[in-house]
Amino acid sequence: MGLTLTEKVLLKHSLSGKLEDFIYAKVDFCFGNDITAPLAVKTFKQAGFNSVFNPRRIGFICDHFLPARDLNAANNVKFLKEFSKKFGIQNFFDINNCGVEHVFLLERGFIRPGNLVVGADSHTCTFGAMGCASFGVGSTDLAVALKEGRVWLKVPKTVRFIYKGKLNKWVFGKDLILSTIGRIGVDGALYKVMEFAGPVINKISMEDRLTMTNMAVEAGAKTGIIEPDDKTFEYLKSHRSQVSGQRKKQDLKSDKDAKYEDVIEIDVNKMEPQVACPHLPSNVKSVSALKGVKLNQVFIGSCTNGRISDLRVAAKLLRKKKIRKSLRAIVSPATPDIYKQAEKEGLLKTFLEAGCVLCPPTCGPCLGGHAGILDKGEVAIATTNRNFVGRMGHPESFVYLANAAVAAASAIKGRIAHPEEVV
Repeated sequence: MGLTLTEKVLLKHSLSGKLEDFIYAKVDFCFGNDITAPLAVKTFKQAGFNSVFNPRRIGFICDHFLPARDLNAANNVKFLKEFSKKFGIQNFFDINNCGVEHVFLLERGFIRPGNLVVGADSHTCTFGAMGCASFGVGSTDLAVALKEGRVWLKVPKTVRFIYKGKLNKWVFGKDLILSTIGRIGVDGALYKVMEFAGPVINKISMEDRLTMTNMAVEAGAKTGIIEPDDKTFEYLKSHRSQVSGQRKKQDLKSDKDAKYEDVIEIDVNKMEPQVACPHLPSNVKSVSALKGVKLNQVFIGSCTNGRISDLRVAAKLLRKKKIRKSLRAIVSPATPDIYKQAEKEGLLKTFLEAGCVLCPPTCGPCLGGHAGILDKGEVAIATTNRNFVGRMGHPESFVYLANAAVAAASAIKGRIAHPEEVV
């Protein structure tokens, strides 16, 4: 019996050389952020550990509450900085050289196809778009990984999703994954691997692929994965990652006779932009069904849709237009490099002239941490990945999820809108 791509990666990293129900596996890279990493470091110290497995394969990315929202946030950063200095961890990233971790780490070349990556953040599954096994873990697991460079894993089963047809205008990776989650539910892939494949996946951009694997966890999945192709390696080369020809030739594909728990085919021909309604990513409707929903806030950013392609799409719609006066619109490029590129292309000027507010790279608005918290009864549409009760602030606020084009069009109209309404 053949193996799936995820099984191949895990077998390669299994210390026993076998692929059993549970494996102890060596880790290529592990990381945490300014919320999760301090907990891991405290566990590390409580366990009496006095060394790390490899300081070059550890990263601390301070992205959630930065710029520091309060004294606790500032203390967490200081705590990680001191730990990094003690153990020679150079991959400590503070506000002056940082970004949203799942975008930033790729830019800096830390993630490569065929890697086993663990991060103390549920959206670590993002990196599966590179053809690696990438899992979110708890802070205790991260503490052990810091010391041993190893992790215990239950080997997940894989569900293969095959997308066929032709995407309509204004439909992106965000819409594919929202539609899929709407179809299978928030527990439809519980502790499974969502393997995305088919002619549609082959054609979409790497940034759209990253959006899809990012949100695999919203269907309960352990991770998402996409077989790397020429587009993958070109993307890596353009983002500081030196990928050798030998690595490119690795067997980074699922076998034709691989065993899947299920295979689901999805026709995209009639799909229009999708919107997840409160309070679950699975509560999905087509944008046309929601045109009467009035908004207080629009947020464009996050590890899901804060990349340069998202900003280009939003700016294209906002150019020479104004956002609705009764509404606030926040734009946060995911990394400093994206921020600089957006400035170079004139996108930031477009956002400012339209009436948007620019934020530095931060996760703050996405998780209701700071820089965009919603009050009771307020309604927002966001390019983020979650809309649980209280996700962006008050438990009686309401969050809708959409792609960057829908978000920009909605900012202009002051209500949820199809992009075609403003072009």
